[in-house]
Amino acid sequence: TPPNDLATPDTRRSGGGDAATTLTDTHKPDDFVEQNLRRNYLAHFVHGTLGLTGFRLIYAPTFLPAYMQMITGSSALVGLGQALLQLGGTLSPVIGASRIEHRKRLLPYAIRTGSMMRLQILALAFAGWFLGGALLVAATLALLFLLGFFTGSQRVAFQLLMAKVIPIRRRGRLQAWRNFTGGGIAAALSLFAGLYLIAPNALGNGYATTFFLAFILTSLGLLVLRLVMREPDAAGAPMRNLRERVRTFPALLSHSGYRAFLTVQALVATARMSAPFYILYAGRDLGLDGEIVGIMSFAFLASDTVSNLVWGYLGDHGGFRTPLLISVLLSASSILLLLFAPPAWSVVAFCGFGAATAGYVMSASTLVLEIGAPEDVPMRLALSTTVEGGLAALGPPVGGFIVWTIGYAWLFGLS
Repeated sequence: TPPNDLATPDTRRSGGGDAATTLTDTHKPDDFVEQNLRRNYLAHFVHGTLGLTGFRLIYAPTFLPAYMQMITGSSALVGLGQALLQLGGTLSPVIGASRIEHRKRLLPYAIRTGSMMRLQILALAFAGWFLGGALLVAATLALLFLLGFFTGSQRVAFQLLMAKVIPIRRRGRLQAWRNFTGGGIAAALSLFAGLYLIAPNALGNGYATTFFLAFILTSLGLLVLRLVMREPDAAGAPMRNLRERVRTFPALLSHSGYRAFLTVQALVATARMSAPFYILYAGRDLGLDGEIVGIMSFAFLASDTVSNLVWGYLGDHGGFRTPLLISVLLSASSILLLLFAPPAWSVVAFCGFGAATAGYVMSASTLVLEIGAPEDVPMRLALSTTVEGGLAALGPPVGGFIVWTIGYAWLFGLS
């Protein structure tokens, strides 16, 4: 539940989304935010909890790589699937930002893109149940691209929505408890899915059944956000076409802080080329059955869950730059542990990957809202997502080629 002091007025700005809000009544924008803070806090908490529960089953570096390995038998196609997922997320953020920065309300667009994202997960489940062979592989690759495309649009919309209705003093705490709760459920669910859905091949395809469960949970979260959240009208920026908005990118890069932040994002995204191959590397010695996939997923998601409390409170009290740097160091250390420690230590490495991922995602998604002018938030989000997604899309095929030609050690060392 929200802290007891949520209704306490705060004279600080609540982020880029609040700066231009206007209302039809006599209340000021910050008054509207404060008056509806409990309701909006609850809406974002429930939506995020259920959404994370489902989406982490999809985006954890365990289920999808193991599923692609099962249906293709090829490390290269595992990399291609991850690349298409990231490529879709690279193409859509700028388009999404250009379509929402002039709108008075962001929620309708966010609901539409969120619904389309969830439909791709449902389609993944039906493809797994009813298709086979080359047709299943082709359909899965296409759906991963579409899932990434709508994820990119949704990411921009929902970050702007949070900045608009949740003051900056509460975002770290909200994300910490949301991620803790959702991640805890996802961790338990991942172990359940590995042992009782994937291992016995439930309903003819345990992975498809897991995807269907993810669809139900994420859809419930979206429904709660739609019914509960209250959003103020915003003045919005003048509507400009996509080409005009892209021309503003050099001006965004003139800000030295944002330029440094974007460089960090680019390096981290490039290093992520090895992520789909963690589970394949661990599975060489431990096996790649449902039990191992479930245990490694549980380790990843449980550490992600617990660490969110640490990252959130660190960010709220001292800013998110330090958590960002610590998470990058932890990720590098976990790669070395996976590479050089005995196979039994792989579960510890996956704990490190989970905690590092949680710290990076929370820190990066919050910092990008605060570096630079408030009116540039939509395009700053779009540029960051495009750069990060583009490099992340190139990484997995390159990683697969490195594994195929010179081995895991070179891939992990480069990362």
